[in-house]
Amino acid sequence: MLMRRRKRKLVNKREVIEGISVDDTSIAESLQYDFSAISAATDNFSDANKLGQGGFGTVYKGKLSNGQEVAVKRLSIDSGQGDLEFKNEVLLVARLQHRNLVRLRGFCFDGAERLLVYEFVPNASLDQFLFDPVKRRQLDWERRSKIIGGVARGILYLHEDSRLRIIHRDLKASNVLLDAEMNPKISDFGMARLFTLDETQGSTTRIVGSYGYMAPEYAMHGQFSVKSDVFSFGVLVLEILSGQKNTCFRNGESVEDLLSYAWTNWQEGTAANLIDPMFRGSSGLVRDIMRYIHIALLCVQENIGDRPTMAAVVLMLSSLSLSLPVPSGPAYYAHNDISPEISLIKEYNSRSSEPRELAKTKSISSSRNEASITELYPR
Repeated sequence: MLMRRRKRKLVNKREVIEGISVDDTSIAESLQYDFSAISAATDNFSDANKLGQGGFGTVYKGKLSNGQEVAVKRLSIDSGQGDLEFKNEVLLVARLQHRNLVRLRGFCFDGAERLLVYEFVPNASLDQFLFDPVKRRQLDWERRSKIIGGVARGILYLHEDSRLRIIHRDLKASNVLLDAEMNPKISDFGMARLFTLDETQGSTTRIVGSYGYMAPEYAMHGQFSVKSDVFSFGVLVLEILSGQKNTCFRNGESVEDLLSYAWTNWQEGTAANLIDPMFRGSSGLVRDIMRYIHIALLCVQENIGDRPTMAAVVLMLSSLSLSLPVPSGPAYYAHNDISPEISLIKEYNSRSSEPRELAKTKSISSSRNEASITELYPR
């Protein structure tokens, strides 16, 4: 009887860690594609079908034999995982469903090849609209506010409402895709789970976020938490409101850091200078946008504990009657002092064996590795 209990306990533990059960075998089979089918769909990964390239790999547009259009991400290098482990990780990510997340439809592994098959999102990424002087005009205030709200809800789902806790770590305009109705869909939200610690991007840098979007505690010390994503979200909001990139914000003839410019103008009572000129003519819009600037500055505060959670951010965005706290200064760090050769990410026991009960007692602000402790467990 005792042996039977131990055996059942081991089985249950294995299923919790892997996140799948025997019943999921058929699901795994339905999500797995043959390499030949993906190769044919993308015309053997031709340059003509190339949609873009990032640290995790190259993305191609594909058309399956049934006529369905997909986006195929060909991971740049072997993930370092065995086939079963990789399959289990993908199955966990594939179960995450939210209207503001790009849907992962399946996967393929063939030798060293690792392919991820996503839904195809027709309007490309937010950066291609936001930073284009012509296309930006398609993003009126209604659309921009909808994009901000959608991204906030998508990140909240990853942090608190999904069966996993996933910290994005690379939230930026190019990782926000826009569907046919210009609704935002966050991409690459499960990428960090599919790679091992010392993997490179296929160039000289480690798997990290993008300078300008990364929270300083993450960029400088490798510490990440849900508050790291909050910081990135704040930077993204400031970009959406201004229509300019954080790292090359143009103020007249000079180029400076967007966070510095936003904070200086906030202190001087001239934060409206930050707003995209196409919105400055309407006093009603300016009043609404100023509130969004206020929320963004709360997100990029230097003190991790002062930054709101995404749950609080969503509430602040949706409730105009809610009073907002006064923000403290944003985090400043010198981008030029960071060598791309230096590892910026330190996964603190991402396969930690620490008991879940102990993990639950740790707060976001005090735990250096709360993300990696909790993200393995289904909810």
